Amino acid sequence: MPSKDIKQVIVVRKDLNMRKGKQISQGSHASLAFLTRFSQIEEDTLSVKLKNPEEVQQWLNEGFTKICVSVDSESELDAVYDAAFEAGLNVHMIVDSGLTEFHGVKTKTCLAIGPNKKEDIDKITGQLKLL
Repeated sequence: MPSKDIKQVIVVRKDLNMRKGKQISQGSHASLAFLTRFSQIEEDTLSVKLKNPEEVQQWLNEGFTKICVSVDSESELDAVYDAAFEAGLNVHMIVDSGLTEFHGVKTKTCLAIGPNKKEDIDKITGQLKLL
């Protein structure tokens, strides 16, 4: 049964009109970013130094709940990022390199908030529309 207390929210820009496959790819990058950005390999062993290891462990053990929502502009995406960062949540912005879409221009496509406590994330994303 999925955790009711811990979740991750993926926030995707709809104004970019990304293909569905691109949206999924970008959202996947965002979802894993909290692990890859806090990990390092030492002596052939992967170690992860997280802000909230107990919440992350609960999330991983109980089904890693993810919710996908949308915003309509880069400025909205930035505002969500800023609010989550200021609240001390795990938040990671994904900037696409522009190689397959966006005509070679690096573009902010999405972000992930969490895993964190549901009530903390909902204060930031509760009003956003489901993707």
